[in-house]
Amino acid sequence: MITFKIPKQKEIKRYATVFNVLAKYGFEDVLVNSGIAKVIPKSYLGGHPDTKKNLSLSTYERIRMVLEELGPTYVKLGQVFSNREDMLPPELVKELEKLQDHAPNLKNFDVQKAIETELNRAPSDCFQSIEPEPLAAASLAQVHRARLLNGEDVVLKIQRPHIDEVIESDLLIMKQVAKALEKHSVQAQAFQPVRIIDSFEQSIGEELQFLREMGNAEKFAKNFEGNDMIYVPKVYRKFSTNRLICMEYIDGIKVSETDQLRAVNIDPSAVAKFGVDLYLAQILEHGFFHADPHPGNIFVIPDEAQICFLDFGMMGTVLPNDKEALGDLLLYFLRKDVNKIINLLEKIAVKTDIPDQKKLEQDLYELVEGVSNTTIQNIKVGTILNRFKTVLYENKIILPHYMYMLIRGIIIIEGVGRRLDPEFNITANLEPYTSKIISKRFSLKRLFKKNFNRLQDLNNLVDTLPDDINSILKKIKDGKLVVVHEHKGLKEFQNATSKSVNRLVFAVIIAALSIGSSILVMAQMPPLINGIPLLGAIGFVLSAILGFYIVISIFRNDQF
Repeated sequence: MITFKIPKQKEIKRYATVFNVLAKYGFEDVLVNSGIAKVIPKSYLGGHPDTKKNLSLSTYERIRMVLEELGPTYVKLGQVFSNREDMLPPELVKELEKLQDHAPNLKNFDVQKAIETELNRAPSDCFQSIEPEPLAAASLAQVHRARLLNGEDVVLKIQRPHIDEVIESDLLIMKQVAKALEKHSVQAQAFQPVRIIDSFEQSIGEELQFLREMGNAEKFAKNFEGNDMIYVPKVYRKFSTNRLICMEYIDGIKVSETDQLRAVNIDPSAVAKFGVDLYLAQILEHGFFHADPHPGNIFVIPDEAQICFLDFGMMGTVLPNDKEALGDLLLYFLRKDVNKIINLLEKIAVKTDIPDQKKLEQDLYELVEGVSNTTIQNIKVGTILNRFKTVLYENKIILPHYMYMLIRGIIIIEGVGRRLDPEFNITANLEPYTSKIISKRFSLKRLFKKNFNRLQDLNNLVDTLPDDINSILKKIKDGKLVVVHEHKGLKEFQNATSKSVNRLVFAVIIAALSIGSSILVMAQMPPLINGIPLLGAIGFVLSAILGFYIVISIFRNDQF
């Protein structure tokens, strides 16, 4: 029995909004692609500047504008895909990179009431003052400055009202579109759209959990405990909930404000070096890194000459085994060992469908050769990583999502470094880590640990092997051993054979009807209509209908 799910009213409204926006920009695309724009009078365009502007935009610009107009969920989706050059055309990625996590301030937003609702007490019981105008507005939340009763300055990050309901409706639509694409588009199936939307749902769900963000900040602070070069803002849990974060206010200078840094006698090139060092430590030492290290999220505290990372909602985690694999990948690039790079990529990849192994080897060899033939001063890691992502895309290798977050993070942080110091080169920061990785690989401690783990695995195998053999023998004796064998292409062969047999049966029936009808006509078997035997005529008509049916089915399936 087929059942239909009736959408809720809020879902119907969201569908209407999505379709209206798509129709709006789709109509503009029809105008452009059909060439109608060429015959529109210039006088009309002069009186309608919006139409003139829209007609001049590319398809990728329109996609970005659609995402912006549809709101926070779609903006977030665009931001996630802005680092997926392995999946999307470079022109579209460039447009998606313009999607900044900002939004207009909420109108008539009562910050006092929102805080009272979240904390279940009057704001005056916790704060001396709360500024009604936000410091910043993002797609998911607004940030307001406040002061605690003890005089400490803090910031309050408050989720936008009903944002979870909007996201829930949007995700429902995204899932349905993803399922349709995966079912009907062979090209889309290769990218597993359902899995991508599921991953995105998990990501945005985590970002909405402010308790998790506070945990990230605390974990980040613990990782750098005792490091005087970095400062992590304090979190006030007693004034926080899952929709409200109370965090220490940082009175610092944005890392991109080089003139202000120089004005307080801070050397921007030193900030670049130490900032990138701290970021590489997040990846290669702690395996827990800031996934969005743009200039707005990195401040310099002038009094202490410390670097401070902000906004811990988007963090990447590298598993211990993968952390070692990243080190190996770096070493293999330096050694130009293409075969080991390929083996490592296949080991950590989510999916591989390499169409041509030789092409992959050639692409990677050209990449590592290009790096080795470039002087250290001219090496741009961001350019190399972008080329690396292109190689992955062209050879159908899909890595875990955190790897693309990591690549994007390194590209952004290198850009920040070059903005602070035009002569900055990230390879100088990598050198100490490569030395550490090499020394660790050949340390007695690691060799002992690795061999000890292998001995443990061998011991476990020896312990469980007799039981496994006994279990198999018992199943054989009891006749319960089942061997699963899959013959690829067998189902298609069975379908083709079945169709052929059905057509052969139809042909025999048609032949029999034709011969029988001919005999009836020749014998003038009554009843007769206008001298023609009725049964014979019916037989000929049925033969013709069945014959036409077979011919049409053959043409439809392109089987001649």
